[in-house]
Amino acid sequence: MMLVSFLFLPVLAAILLLFIKNNKTAQWTAIFFSGLTLLVALQMLYTPMIDFNITWLPNLNTRFILHADGLSKILILLNAISFPAIFMATANNDYKNRNVFLSLLLFTQAGLMGVFLAGDALLFYFFWELALIPVYFLCSIWGGEKRVAVTFKFFIYTFLGSLLMLAGILFLNAHTGDHSFLISSFIHANLTGGQQVTAFALFFMAFAIKMPLFPLHTWQPDAYEQSPTAVTMVLSAVMVKMGLYGVIRWLMPLFPVAFMAHTHVVVILSVIGILYASFIAIRQDDIKRLIAYSSIAHIGLMNAALFTHTQIAIQGALIQLFSHGINVLGLWIVADMIEQQTGTRSMQQMGGLAKKQPTLAILLVGFALANIALPLTNSFAGEFLMFTGLFQFNPWMAACAGVSVVLAAIYTLNMVQKVAYGAISEKINTMHSPNKGAQAVLIILLIIVFVTGVYPQPLFSLTADTLQELFVK
Repeated sequence: MMLVSFLFLPVLAAILLLFIKNNKTAQWTAIFFSGLTLLVALQMLYTPMIDFNITWLPNLNTRFILHADGLSKILILLNAISFPAIFMATANNDYKNRNVFLSLLLFTQAGLMGVFLAGDALLFYFFWELALIPVYFLCSIWGGEKRVAVTFKFFIYTFLGSLLMLAGILFLNAHTGDHSFLISSFIHANLTGGQQVTAFALFFMAFAIKMPLFPLHTWQPDAYEQSPTAVTMVLSAVMVKMGLYGVIRWLMPLFPVAFMAHTHVVVILSVIGILYASFIAIRQDDIKRLIAYSSIAHIGLMNAALFTHTQIAIQGALIQLFSHGINVLGLWIVADMIEQQTGTRSMQQMGGLAKKQPTLAILLVGFALANIALPLTNSFAGEFLMFTGLFQFNPWMAACAGVSVVLAAIYTLNMVQKVAYGAISEKINTMHSPNKGAQAVLIILLIIVFVTGVYPQPLFSLTADTLQELFVK
């Protein structure tokens, strides 16, 4: 029943919030239930998991199956850490109809949990949509001035991806021996080479849009910029992992022939995306857009690592799923704290943060160092393994992707210089006492950054079963 609680607790909280009109009560309700979910997630790490398996839609031959291996656990842990952190860090932000806003966020958390646990393709698709639909309303109602156009673009991309994946699911179901939607049945589906390529393409497009992979990335920077920062945090820290998760959980085991046939094409697209996003990030003045393009580059590296199909690169990508989420969440919280107090996202109007709020500046520097994978931070081990695997796959691709390390240092340290150092700008001078809750969250996240950077072995151990399943047949 532990697996069911990952769905039950967020859904229960989301429903309760619809009846709570007091903003403070609604905020603490969201924090309390997301905190409970985190406690269950921490307990999960030390408890053997028993699959939850009941009849769901018998007429469609589909079952409600929840299964947690190392891949699921590390993403559930990230999900469980992210939401209470977001609720605490944005507690002072002004949201109209706060209870509805928080309710939709919790429905999104439940959907994400379901995506990472589903062992049935139709159930996976159900949770995929449950995670995406609330985000559409969150962006369209609470977003910025350009929210209508940006949300429409987001909707078109995600709706197209969902339709393609549904077509792939139905296509595979028609070729299974028992006409079920179980992932085990899909793995043993009787597909010809051409049919496998067709199904691979349908699934891959959905996952590539969600990551997003170049050239399907154009919805992301605008969506990150126009969304409420709490929603941007969810999109960047957790939701983009849905695409990478789909590659590992579905593409690799279901379509091994088609997967191997497309490795070079996808790795090349990923490397182009890494370099493109990195160069664009260097030119950004808006701190939210800089973080958005930085995220595209990091996700591109993880996807390239997965498609090398080398054990060492995939191991790096598995732990980087968690590390990237923690790092980008910290950067978003710092950016939000500055924006909430100064009213600007322009780095040209910042400067002198280290003199005005030295603690916040130190926290910014800590997450910036993690963003460039400095040794002893959590990203170092994952990036080292991914680049090693990429080099084994193709030295030239590794060399091209390696340029992004220098580019990441340029745009990240440039951000730190503009925001934290120099004379105190007029905007920064207006900042008052920091949000203590947000500052506490940042300290906890930074502790995670350095603890898992110095001693990443628990993350390796957590994902060992997934790696064995992929490479030991």
